[in-house]
Amino acid sequence: MKLSWDDIQANAISFSKRWEDAHDEMSEAQSFVRAFLAIFGVQDPLAVGRFEKRTPHGHSIIADEPDGEQSENSHKGTGQHQQGTRGRGFHDQPGADALRNGRRFGRMDYFWPKQIAIEMKSRGKDLGEAYRQLKDYVIHLPSDDMPELLMVSDFEKIALYNRTTADGVSFKTKDLHQNIRRFARIAGFETTRRIVEQLEVNVQAAEKMALLHDTLKKRGYEGHDLEVYLVRLLFCLFADSTGIFPRQTFLNYIQNSKDDGSDLSERIFKLFEILNMPDDTRDKKTLLSPNIKQFRYINGGLFKDPLLSAQFDPKMRGILIDCCYFDWSSISPAIFGAMFQGIMDREQRREIGAHYTSEENILKLINPLFIDELWKEFNAIKTELKALDKFHAKIASLKILDPACGCGNFLIIAYRELRLLELEILKIKVSSGQKRLAFAVASLLKVNVGQFYGIECEAFPCQIAQTGLWLMDHLMNMRVSTEFGQHYVRLPLTTSATIVHGNALRIDWESVVSKDELSYILGNPPFVGKKEQSKEQKAELFETFGNQKGIGNLDYVTAWYKKAADMMDSTTIRTAFVSTNSITQGEQAPVLWKALHNAVKIDFAHRTFKWSNEAKGKAAVHCVIVGFSKYSVKNVRIIFDGGDKTIAANINPYLIDGPDVLIESRTKPLCRVPEMAYGSMPIDDGALILSEEEMDALNKAELKSQKFVRRYVGGDELLNNTVRYCLWLKGFAPSELKMSKFITERIKQCRQFREKSNRLQTKTLADTPQLFGEIRQPETDMLVIPKVSSENRKYLPIGFLPPEIIVNGSALIVPTATLYHFGILTSSVHMAWMR
Repeated sequence: MKLSWDDIQANAISFSKRWEDAHDEMSEAQSFVRAFLAIFGVQDPLAVGRFEKRTPHGHSIIADEPDGEQSENSHKGTGQHQQGTRGRGFHDQPGADALRNGRRFGRMDYFWPKQIAIEMKSRGKDLGEAYRQLKDYVIHLPSDDMPELLMVSDFEKIALYNRTTADGVSFKTKDLHQNIRRFARIAGFETTRRIVEQLEVNVQAAEKMALLHDTLKKRGYEGHDLEVYLVRLLFCLFADSTGIFPRQTFLNYIQNSKDDGSDLSERIFKLFEILNMPDDTRDKKTLLSPNIKQFRYINGGLFKDPLLSAQFDPKMRGILIDCCYFDWSSISPAIFGAMFQGIMDREQRREIGAHYTSEENILKLINPLFIDELWKEFNAIKTELKALDKFHAKIASLKILDPACGCGNFLIIAYRELRLLELEILKIKVSSGQKRLAFAVASLLKVNVGQFYGIECEAFPCQIAQTGLWLMDHLMNMRVSTEFGQHYVRLPLTTSATIVHGNALRIDWESVVSKDELSYILGNPPFVGKKEQSKEQKAELFETFGNQKGIGNLDYVTAWYKKAADMMDSTTIRTAFVSTNSITQGEQAPVLWKALHNAVKIDFAHRTFKWSNEAKGKAAVHCVIVGFSKYSVKNVRIIFDGGDKTIAANINPYLIDGPDVLIESRTKPLCRVPEMAYGSMPIDDGALILSEEEMDALNKAELKSQKFVRRYVGGDELLNNTVRYCLWLKGFAPSELKMSKFITERIKQCRQFREKSNRLQTKTLADTPQLFGEIRQPETDMLVIPKVSSENRKYLPIGFLPPEIIVNGSALIVPTATLYHFGILTSSVHMAWMR
């Protein structure tokens, strides 16, 4: 049972008091660890981890140790195991590591897979050395087991390192209660806390940029210039917080402007100019002041094009200074796109930050596509230095294309993951002695943003994607600097991602990157359903697929599948896309996969899941992820379904482990059942529809008109029990209708609406304005089913209604249905099928 933070805090205080005098590693370490884990409610440490975890370390490999744990006698080595010790062997005794078949082994005091590794030392021992020893053990663990937290202690002090965030802290054991939330992961709180805290930070950052945007726009600064201006300012703010600029130099530069802001526009203009000025050009400009020359040459084209100057006033100057005081280093470049989307569109501001958790979905795609396999390969060869060098060269040669990159989220996260893998490679190279103290960190880095390519149809997101990749590059360089104690900034920017502004369905992808060099295609292309597509989009589908039967029924996203399959011809390129789940269902599946079946095989798939979108009132978007390659490049195929993972012999177009069978559409049911149809469509702009209030007013004014009115039901009325009425004038003579002034006016409104339509069929309906445009009302009892309902409902509300109630097109009807059909469709079995 998970403890509350109050309970954990109280336990930590008691623990510190209990162990204030402990000092001896050999006799007290295990009891200390047990008591420490009990703080978080872990009463049985052996249920989740193990004491004395045997682990190889170092790099003097002659032959691999056989799998499995050694026996206790084997572990003792050649020395006599002393009475009263804990069976630690000799790994704490200098020069006496356990040696088996030429490979050195030691033991961690406690190891909890994925959570925490703990190493204890006697009071007063060097915790820095203890951490290096523990890190050496951990690096030899399988990547799936690597703990996030590394803890070393000499009873008096505790040092904690977070392997994921690269954070480290040291404190007295008596102060454990003040630092207890750093251990939130092992208490079961970490994931929620991180997301909430990160979301709060993202919202704060976006609100500051939005305020700056609004004040600039009020001064008449808008359009492309405003977009680029904000991206440049964001780069400067980020640079000031992360060491691209000497810390707070941008803040000082802004603060040194006049209080009224009258000279700030000119100062920023000069800054942008100097950031685009190479050093040799600067040297020739003797009049440049030192406070402007301290800003480094950036290059990369970000500050190249001239912009109109933006005039500042005291309020705007204050807003910019406030932005400078914010810690931009805590913002992931992967959310810049969502941030700017909210900034530019006031309607979306309430949703700023809601897409932060989409990083989880990005990892659902890139991990099985290539990251998981790379880590598996790394773990297999990480102690063989020559193989490690080849592997390093391999990941530095990978080229990745997102042909619908938007603001670059997928590319940014993929780049970060490759850099994290490279960092682990460098740690081993350095710790093995392959690189000595004199090495320059710059010479070790091989992975760079030039390996990434994107295509995007809008200009502004292209700029954000390229800038986001640069900033992620800088953040990863800072992690390398922290790890190896060398400050490294990759400036000026000589390498950049290739982000092409264009329509991915109109351009040749090989004009962006050669297929002979490309490794992976990935992304989240636009979903647009068949009914929502513009004429241009529909034309692009046919141009991509040709005039194959059924192409008009496909979602827009499918065109990227066809383009990718064409690009992959005669290559080992692998592809994965996020898509609407409809491409693996119903009428679309046979059309799409017939076009692709002979060309590609599915390597992995995530079955239907809800795309992260916490925006209130938004319909859930249900997606799949499909990874595929030519000629079945992958030998192992995986199906992900929620938290389950299944190895499949074959993944068919319906994302099932089974043969590649395609189910064609039918126009008739398989068995004798009533057919389902749409409800009637008024096509009237509301002229023939009445609210409850309008119905009451009509009854008071023209009681005789009641015979023209029927109860009116659609999906909303059925789901929410709302009441509406309609004028149902079928079968009434025009002379009867003219007796009602109200009805005559409503018929006139309907005629005028239909006459103004650009649709020929609607114009024709203006000849009979008293009737619904499409009439499908049965003369029998019927089932009424909403077309759209919340996925959170346990039961889908279905009505069994008489023919006197008129059903509109937001519901489906089953005429001539019986109570038997009603029972079947409302059964829990059918509801399970619906879900």
